[in-house]
Amino acid sequence: MTNLVGEFRYKLDAKGRLSLPSDFRKELPKNLMITLAPKNDSLYVFDTDGFSAWVASLFDKDGGFQPSNSRHVNMRKVLNSRAKKVELDGSNRIGLSADLREAAGLDKDVVLVGDTDHFEIWDAKRWDDFRSDVDLSALFFED
Repeated sequence: MTNLVGEFRYKLDAKGRLSLPSDFRKELPKNLMITLAPKNDSLYVFDTDGFSAWVASLFDKDGGFQPSNSRHVNMRKVLNSRAKKVELDGSNRIGLSADLREAAGLDKDVVLVGDTDHFEIWDAKRWDDFRSDVDLSALFFED
């Protein structure tokens, strides 16, 4: 189980490669799975077991994945088709394909956000807007 936390600002290079922070590299293997977030607003990056667990968890509310349920089969198929294997190169970078960058709206400035079992890659402006809309005070104070 990984424990990815923190926010890290980076720039994509001209080939769409992205360095990973040392905090993440310590927690992750060299082989990773990357997929478009459910709302197409970012990319999710998991270790391979974490990706499989995430996909399986999406079916928990329906009693788990049921291979006899065509809706489940179709949804899992599409989820898996959106994922791509990536590997850390010798410079501790991952390459983001042009189609994934375009789908998630990533240009040059990105933010890597640790979310316990995976990390997310956001366009910096989109992340700043998202973060400013989240009010954490409700967790700490009663009205």
